[in-house]
Amino acid sequence: MIVKKASAPAVMASPEYRQFIEDLKARVVSARLSAARAVSRDLILLYWDIGRGIVDKQRLLGWGESVVEMVAADLRRAFPGSRGFSSDNVWRMRQFHLAYSDSPFLGQPVPEMASAKTGTDRSTIPGQAAPETSPAGISIDSGATTPSLELLIVVPWGQNLLILRKLTDPAARLYYLRATARFGWSRNVLLNQIKAGTYERAVTEKKTHNFPLALPEHLAEQADEMLKSSYNLDFLGLRRAVKERELEDRLISRLQAFLLELGYGFCFVSRQHRLALGQKEYFIDLLFYHRFLRALVAFELKVGPFEPEYAGKMDFYLNLLNDKERGDGDQPSIGIILCAEKDDVEVEYALRTKKNPIGVAAYQLQSKLPAELKGKLPTTRQLADVVRAALPEGNTP
Repeated sequence: MIVKKASAPAVMASPEYRQFIEDLKARVVSARLSAARAVSRDLILLYWDIGRGIVDKQRLLGWGESVVEMVAADLRRAFPGSRGFSSDNVWRMRQFHLAYSDSPFLGQPVPEMASAKTGTDRSTIPGQAAPETSPAGISIDSGATTPSLELLIVVPWGQNLLILRKLTDPAARLYYLRATARFGWSRNVLLNQIKAGTYERAVTEKKTHNFPLALPEHLAEQADEMLKSSYNLDFLGLRRAVKERELEDRLISRLQAFLLELGYGFCFVSRQHRLALGQKEYFIDLLFYHRFLRALVAFELKVGPFEPEYAGKMDFYLNLLNDKERGDGDQPSIGIILCAEKDDVEVEYALRTKKNPIGVAAYQLQSKLPAELKGKLPTTRQLADVVRAALPEGNTP
């Protein structure tokens, strides 16, 4: 059979050629990312070896602190075109090795984090968590009790330094290292998570949801990791009570900050998302899609305390989402009710009979008072007493 050769313009206009080019572009991007990750891993291994070498020589030969400056200067002279051999950075290499080879750090248990796979292959055995991998494809054992160099090298140097600089608690350092390796957090995202106290909330505050009852085990674990027990909305700048629509407006106007507070993986879909059933319309306050859970996540905002009827309404919304908008291959939709306050026992009873996965979380509009200031500032009543005492008699409010 003779195949007639197509002209160049015809080939370029064909859908097969466009798809071929898109596949090649994706392959180039993938190769570049792999190369960049390999360079990053090799660089961190180099820095680890330099730091270890300095520490070993200081211990064995009694060299003083000035050797760090000497090493940095000699490396800069030997490799004038290389970056990273400043005195400050060589000091950080030494700190890097000391921090993660120190016995207090090595003795830290790894805080539980849901197992999830961040690559494109998400096949799992029902009821069994997927093996956890870093964005670089290196397995990270969630059951390990000590960190390994394998974990450190999949976290970029800038993020490693940020964790060293901002944190001193070994358990907190380990938590953020594993989270950064798993989710691929940038420096800005990592800094936001540290400022928001993600670790403290993860280990001290109780989450309220029915995920184990409504989802397979592996999905329930991932959904639990996605949900926070409370959300810090201090970035909204609210210092007074507001209506639900105003709270929603503020969140949309500061959407980037809200997404950072929600955590990595959330993608915004819409606000006041319309759902139709027969002649009636229903509206979800905020709708997101979670990339790693591969599920729609509906948020309902409440400016008051949690009420049991909120759970029934959310359950109804999730039924509609699953029937009308859930995509092929998507997991069951998840609902999060964001309230000013919640009673954990009341939430437990309200969610006990619900078939859909629902979580309830509280939000804070103002940061909590630092521990060192507690008890040192006057209470509202004390301030009122001072004001009354200062007013002329008969003008007391």
